[in-house]
Amino acid sequence: MNKRVLPPPLLTARHCSSAAAPKIPHSAKKGRLLTGATIGLVIAGGAYVSTVDEATFCSWLFSATKLVNPFFALLDPEVAHRLAVSAAARGWVPREKRPDPSNIGLEVWGRKFSNPIGLAAGFDKNAEAVDGLLALGFGFVEVGSVTPVPQEGNPKPRIFRLPREGAIINRCGFNSEGIVAVAKRLGAQHGKRKLDETSRNPSSSTDEVKHGGKAGPGILGVNLGKNKTSEDAAADYVQGVHTLSQYADYLVINVSSPNTPGLRMLQGRKQLKDLVKKVQAARDEMQWGEEGPPPLLVKIAPDLSKEDLEDIAAVALALRLDGLIISNTTVSRPDPVSKNPVAVEVGGLSGKPLFNLSINILKEMYVLTRGKIPLIGCGGVSSGREAYQKIRAGATLVQLYTAFAYGGPALIPQIKAELAECLERDGFKSVIEAVGADCR
Repeated sequence: MNKRVLPPPLLTARHCSSAAAPKIPHSAKKGRLLTGATIGLVIAGGAYVSTVDEATFCSWLFSATKLVNPFFALLDPEVAHRLAVSAAARGWVPREKRPDPSNIGLEVWGRKFSNPIGLAAGFDKNAEAVDGLLALGFGFVEVGSVTPVPQEGNPKPRIFRLPREGAIINRCGFNSEGIVAVAKRLGAQHGKRKLDETSRNPSSSTDEVKHGGKAGPGILGVNLGKNKTSEDAAADYVQGVHTLSQYADYLVINVSSPNTPGLRMLQGRKQLKDLVKKVQAARDEMQWGEEGPPPLLVKIAPDLSKEDLEDIAAVALALRLDGLIISNTTVSRPDPVSKNPVAVEVGGLSGKPLFNLSINILKEMYVLTRGKIPLIGCGGVSSGREAYQKIRAGATLVQLYTAFAYGGPALIPQIKAELAECLERDGFKSVIEAVGADCR
């Protein structure tokens, strides 16, 4: 039986990671016992299902994670997240062997995506589990945010679940091992991958067209942040570009986290223009092969005025920015979150209550940029239908996180299948045909 059959599900808390494995609190022992018992059932079922065809076996593996996933809710959010990252890093998660539906594949920035569904930054902050996460079937995975110097982030507790609302509030504050640790990790992964490719295909042509990017079967994004105490934000982002861009299929300037003081001020017209110009110059001065430098994107907040959005769109068009991610977490507390006692906690809100706010900003930005800049829709996506709504609103690609934290690996194939059905139902032969359909 394949050793990857035993997947601790990826029930996580948003935006948190740490270098050392945490201690399991006494209150979580019950969760461990229940999880262990359920895993025993998974093993027994897997022994039978592994005798059937690969597609059926793969489907069973993803479905089996639903049995274990609820028990992770008994753990502290950061403990659950740390266990999930460790599981993905060790390959103790299902591997998607089934091909994606042909109508959800697309090409963006000259890179081929097998599907437009990606994992947002915050889960794998330190690039520990890239291979395992891509193996789950994501079209792309974004690591980070990565800061130049290691920092612990804000004091704990800093993660608060709102399960009834399908939401999470976090105030982690860019906890990161730093760019040196992440660069070493990505460099080792890149070297191993190249060696594996060479040993498998010693005579393959370098001109052969392949799906995926520098991370192998999927696309890898690197999200860059600034240190809390840094007085020169541009220098922090430039340092990230110099150190990490060689491993990235695209780069993200994160100026929209609500948990780093003063960070969102960088979204102002002059500040953003000056910052993007410096980061673009740092990227372009590096030596690149035929594929050229990685695309540069900016991740913005959902809590912006119409004037703010107009300024950002103007900067993006003037500087020919490669893309925008819309959006980060919100400091607002839309219903039904406002009625939850946890709503008083300071931090960014993510999950289902963010969907309407983020999609409205997405539509506005698509119109303001006249559809000339690829947009990544992020915020509140928990189904293929909602991913499709983001695409019709102007998103070329879609990211999720909180729904993945609650739903686990089984959610990924479900979203892709639903998206393919929505496209076919409305007569779209591809994702690209549907982009911005509601804004035309």
